[in-house]
Amino acid sequence: MRFPKRIICLSAESADWLARLGAWERVVGVTSFYEPPRELAPRPRIAGFSTAQLDAIVALHPDLVLGFSDVQAAVAAELVRRGLTVVVTNQRTIDELFDALELIARAVDRAAAAEPLLVQLRADLAAVEPPPRRPRVYFEEWHDPPVSGICWVSELIERAGGEDVFAEFRNRAAAADRAVTTSAIVAAAPEIMIASWCGKPVDWQRVRKRPGWNSLSCVQAGQLYEIPSNQILQPGFGLAAGYAQIRSIVGGGATAIATATVRQLSLS
Repeated sequence: MRFPKRIICLSAESADWLARLGAWERVVGVTSFYEPPRELAPRPRIAGFSTAQLDAIVALHPDLVLGFSDVQAAVAAELVRRGLTVVVTNQRTIDELFDALELIARAVDRAAAAEPLLVQLRADLAAVEPPPRRPRVYFEEWHDPPVSGICWVSELIERAGGEDVFAEFRNRAAAADRAVTTSAIVAAAPEIMIASWCGKPVDWQRVRKRPGWNSLSCVQAGQLYEIPSNQILQPGFGLAAGYAQIRSIVGGGATAIATATVRQLSLS
């Protein structure tokens, strides 16, 4: 059986996964949202997330293009029409995340290399002993309009011992279907807010100008945190870092600007 030798990754988590599997030498193009470690040779950046440089992709003569999400459906369809082999996963839950990683590993003949990594990832994402009372957590993945967390984020909040205040929305795959109003957030009364705006820093001053915001206990107590989107909104191996931060936040360990990746908003 022939396995792909020239692979393009339209999503950051697939590029990261191939690097971890020891298949980076076969990657010939990546999304601009992936920052490879210094020890890896750079690759041409030929895509954003919802857009891609189609002619540049074809010119690289890939024998496999990897993508993620229905957001990339139009790009994937056009690449198929141009004669390329495309695999797009659409994981939304933690279980589906593992299925997607296993599928990609098999597709590139790295199933054996994937096994210990997946064992480690399952351990890294394991649930903690829940506290006597779960703190109420609001996760925001976009701001205009506010969008509550996708399913895997909601699941990680629960595994960390928190209660997602909009858990009923998590199985809605499209971000637009998880949009919430400011009044709904205020009514949900979160004790902790975690924000991660896809591809951009959180503008906390803008957030604090929302009507009724100062009445929230999470604002009054300064329990407002930011996690970089590449550690929580990309459904791959990087979620281990994001989940560690959620555990620290929910468990009360992140009480100051303790790291470069978890930032707590000061009320001053």
